[in-house]
Amino acid sequence: MKNYLSLIKFSHTIFAMPFAIIGFFLAQSTSGASFDLKKFILMLACMVFARSAAMAFNRYLDRDIDAKNPRTKMREIPAGIVSAKSALTFTILNSVFFIAATWFINPICFFLSPLALLVVLGYSYTKRFTALCHLVLGLGLSLAPIGAYLVVTGEFALLPVLFSLAVLTWVSGFDIIYALQDEDFDRSEHLHSIPQWLGKKNALSFSSFLHLFSAAFIIGAGIHGSFSWFYWLGATGYCAMLVYQHSLVKPNDLSKVNIAFMTANGIASVVFAAFFLADTFFRI
Repeated sequence: MKNYLSLIKFSHTIFAMPFAIIGFFLAQSTSGASFDLKKFILMLACMVFARSAAMAFNRYLDRDIDAKNPRTKMREIPAGIVSAKSALTFTILNSVFFIAATWFINPICFFLSPLALLVVLGYSYTKRFTALCHLVLGLGLSLAPIGAYLVVTGEFALLPVLFSLAVLTWVSGFDIIYALQDEDFDRSEHLHSIPQWLGKKNALSFSSFLHLFSAAFIIGAGIHGSFSWFYWLGATGYCAMLVYQHSLVKPNDLSKVNIAFMTANGIASVVFAAFFLADTFFRI
C-alpha cells in the first residue's frame, strides 16, 4: 500500500480536493439542499479514484522516460518497486471504481464520467506533442469543483465554473514552475513543455500570467457570489501564496522549486477552502 501511495503521490491530493469540497458545499448552500453524507463520501471517493487512475497511468506511460531522467529514475516503476503491469491494472481498477461510484450519485455524473476520465488520463500523452500540456493537467484538476457541484445539484452554474477556471490557471501555472527542472532533459528527449519551448525566464513570466488570471477568477467568484469577509480573507491568503511561490523561484536558481510547488500551493488551497467553509457555515 505504501508503494502504491508513493506511486500516485497521494499527498498531492491536497491540491484539488479542497476545491472539490468547495464545489460540494457551494452547491449545498446555493441550492438549499441538506447535507447528504452518502453523496459527500461518494464525491470524495470519485476524487480519489480518478486521481489515482490518472497518476498511475502517467507513471505507466512515462516509465521509459522516467528511467532516463536523473530526477525521476528512482520512481517506483523504473526502480522496480511496482511493475508496469501492476500499475496498469491499478489504473484500470480505479477507473472502473470511479465510474461505478458516479452510478450511485446521479445520471449526469455517470454519463459524464467517461469524458472526465478521457481528460485526466489523456493528459499523460500531451507532453509528446504540445507545450500546452500544463493546461491539460490544469483542465483535469479543474473538473473538481464543477464535478462536486454536479454531485449535489445535477446542474451546471456559473459560480463553480469560475472556481474551475481559477483551478485551471492555478495548476497550469505551478506545473510550469515544476517543469523548469526538466527543461534540458525535455529538449534532449524531444518532449514538449513551456520551459522547453520558451526558456526558464519566459516560462516563469507565462506562469505569472496564468496565476494573475487565477487570482482574477477567485476575485470574480467572490463578487458574483456576494461572499462575506471570511471569503475575502481566504482569497487574500490564496493570492499571497501565488506571489510567494514566484518570489522563491528564479531562472538561475531552482533550489526552492519543491517549496514553491508543494508547500505554497498546498497552503493556498487548504487555507482558501477553510475560509470558504467558514463563510458558508456562518451564512447558514
